[in-house]
Amino acid sequence: MMTESEFLAALRTLPLHNGARGLNDDCALIKVGEETLIFNHEVMAEGTHFRPEADLADVAWKLVAINLSDLASKGAEPIGILLGHSLGGNDQRFIDGLREVLNAYNVPLMGGDTVAATGASTYSLTAIGRATSHSIPSRTEAKLGDSVFVTGTLGEAMLGFEGFEAHLRAFNRPTPRLEEGAALAPVVGAMMDVSDGLLLDAFRMAEASNVSIALETAAIPVADPERRDECIRWGDDYELLFTLPQGTKPPVQAALIGTIEPRGFVPMFVDSAPVTNPEGLGYQHG
Repeated sequence: MMTESEFLAALRTLPLHNGARGLNDDCALIKVGEETLIFNHEVMAEGTHFRPEADLADVAWKLVAINLSDLASKGAEPIGILLGHSLGGNDQRFIDGLREVLNAYNVPLMGGDTVAATGASTYSLTAIGRATSHSIPSRTEAKLGDSVFVTGTLGEAMLGFEGFEAHLRAFNRPTPRLEEGAALAPVVGAMMDVSDGLLLDAFRMAEASNVSIALETAAIPVADPERRDECIRWGDDYELLFTLPQGTKPPVQAALIGTIEPRGFVPMFVDSAPVTNPEGLGYQHG
């Protein structure tokens, strides 16, 4: 079986649309007249992304929210979703959760497909958004001297997964940073959402931008300072990681956590220690 990185490398040998950005970003772009449409697709699998006993209303909410989070990283306004649904679980609870999240973010269902599942359930969703800025952020635009910021608090989803009552919603029903993304899009260098762990996603941004990122972990807001290292590796936070020119104040609440440096022999330094590869930095598929 291929690893995720091996599979992506194989996909890059196929004919790619220009809007795919070389598969180096989270979303695809299509220019339509004066507007740019932004597409994102996510899959959630039972036993991998949610427990078999999970409330499917929460699963539906999260499936939509994680797609909207990627749209947020492009400063996009959601305009609709397409759903792929496995029948056979508590389908009514899934519908209940889907209704709640679509109403919460004023996003309509546009269509999709259903299948009758005989094993573990898998749900997929494509979100379509409209760019709100002529400048559409990517992972590749971090510049030498930029400051690195992150929104929110890292590690809340990890604590929610572990059953801490105060953090259950962060894991089950994350909040996509749509307003923050729209405010940031016109001014940022690089931007992406934090889904697989802050350290891993920062490493990916550095690789995509061909720079080195130097992070100071003490500056990163975490839900449990005694477990800081776990909080910045665990993932599922759906905050926004972005860069701005040095001295620029972000238009949203965010913490300054590092700087962009010339590409040296490694893509990332954590508290001045070099990080040579992404192994162990966060969640990877295979």
